[in-house]
Order: sequence, then C-alpha cells, then structure tokens
Amino acid sequence: MNQFDRLTRAQKAAAILVAMGKQSAGRLLKFFKQEELKGLVEAARTLKTIPQSELEKIVGEFESEFAEGVGLLDSGDAMSNILNESLSEDELKAIMDGGKPEVQEAAQTPIWPDLEKLAPERLAALLGNEHPQTIAMILANLASSASAGVVVHLPKAVRGEVIKRMISLGSVPDRARSMVENQLRARLDAEANVKDISAGQARVASILNELDKDDLDAVMLDVEEAGAPDIETLRSKLFSFEDVILLSQKSRVALFDSIPAEQVTAALRGASAELTEAILSAIGARSRRMIEAELKDAAASPPPDEIARARKAIASNAIRLSSEGLVELPSVQAAA
Repeated sequence: MNQFDRLTRAQKAAAILVAMGKQSAGRLLKFFKQEELKGLVEAARTLKTIPQSELEKIVGEFESEFAEGVGLLDSGDAMSNILNESLSEDELKAIMDGGKPEVQEAAQTPIWPDLEKLAPERLAALLGNEHPQTIAMILANLASSASAGVVVHLPKAVRGEVIKRMISLGSVPDRARSMVENQLRARLDAEANVKDISAGQARVASILNELDKDDLDAVMLDVEEAGAPDIETLRSKLFSFEDVILLSQKSRVALFDSIPAEQVTAALRGASAELTEAILSAIGARSRRMIEAELKDAAASPPPDEIARARKAIASNAIRLSSEGLVELPSVQAAA
C-alpha cells in the first residue's frame, strides 16, 4: 500500500493547501469553519514529505470528486467561488481541468429571468438553506424589485449577513456563475415535476380577500379543518383592513403614503378607536386633522358598500406593497 492510499481525506486536503503556498492557501483558509480548520491543522501535523507523483494523484482525486457536482454549497461555501477567488488562472486550470482542453458547453438561456418570475416567498424558500454568500451572489444578479421581495422573506438572522456580503461582493467569475445557474436550473426543473399549487393558492387568496374579516376567519377555520395543503402559505397571502393594526408603524406609513384622504376617511367609518388611531398615527398632521373633522360629521357617512370598497382597496394595496418588499404583512413579521 503506497502513501496515497493511507492518507485520510483531511490529510489530502491539507496536502493540497500546503502545495498551493502560503499566499494562496491563506486566502482559502478564511472560508473554512472553525472545526474544519482544526481538522486541517491536525492532519497537516501528521503529514510527511509527499512525492510529486503522490501529490498529482491527490489533485486528480480532488478534480474527479469536484467534477461530479457539489450542489450550490459544500462545507458552507461554494467551492467554485473559493477556487476562483484564491487561485491564479493557471493554478485553477490545473486543478479544474487537469491541463486538458476546455469543452465548450452549449449556450443556455440565463436562469435569472425565470427566478424573477417566482413569488418572493417561493424564491426565498428556494434559497433559504443556502449559505449567505451564495444568496448574495444570486440576489446581485436579479432585478432590484425581485431581490427586495426575497430579502423581506428571508429569516431575520440571515438578512443582515446577506446584505453585508452583497455590499462587498466583487465580480463573480463566469465559471462559478455558470455552476450556480446550472444548480438553480436543475432545482427549478425538479420542482416543475412536482404539482405546483401556488397558482391555486393565489386564486383562493384573491377570493378570500374579498370577504369581510368575520367571514374570512370563519372560512379559514373550515379550510383548516378540511386539511388543505400548505395552509400557512395561504394565510401569508391573506390580509384584511382590520389587520392594519397588526402592521409595524413603518409598514403603516408606507401603506398610507399614497392612499387618498377621502378613501381613508371612508374606510374609517365605523372602525374601532384603536384601529382608527393606528391608521391616523401613520398619516401626516394636516391630513389627519382633515380626516378627523370629516369623521365627526356623522351625516356625511357614505353607504356601507362604499365603506367596504374603501377597506378592500386599502387591503389590496397592502398585499401589492408586500410583494414589492415595501410592507411586511403580519404573517411575515411573525416569522421573522
């Protein structure tokens, strides 16, 4: 049995790092987790001099395993990003291609427009388990409106890290970008083979959002008892005028920023004192005084159907702004 066969995977990884030299290896080490660094240090201590022929076998083994695919991430970071950022072009070619001529892949349609068509919550779920560096790279390639929608739906613990990495993100090498695109394309293709209920949920949500609060709550109880699939996703698409009180002050300000005062006045007719104050506190002082004066005139109260239309219009606007990442609906805030 030669030395190559006796080496552990950690020893082989340490051998490659040592062969790279201090400068290149140093750039790589910052991407390892603490337990991985500890394992590499311990493995390096047990290494003896490795002949060039044995080292070439180690590099060849690494090349073969890497070529089989590692998903979007391995050990917390995409290996493609690590290599492209750490090695020179010649070193990268030696490891990735083994010195062989590159095989040109057939051109594929970019995946980014397809991702931008997905609902923000669905795209956030698709990326939810990825490392912040990978999420940052993906969001940097999407339209700003699409990226904003995804950021809103990311777990609170992940958002800041993703934004931080987007700020410092440099140019991503074509090879790394291509690998990520291929993985995303494969994942979307796999999802396409599973029954997609998002369109049905959107239709149902559109219907339920037409109901009054009491009727909506009653129907949702029936839907839950019937065992409808993914009930929480459906709930996240629902919003009624009465839910405005559950919004953060920032979201309420964004919601009522462009709503005409007369529509707000109509919607507040018959509303509770608590809900009225929550809405008026998000409106400018001048508009507030005008609305309060109108509400005192009971004789000017519009018909019930007009009040209902004004409330539905405000609820619909909240849902629209949520899809644009400008308003956090109560279900999203609770998840964060």
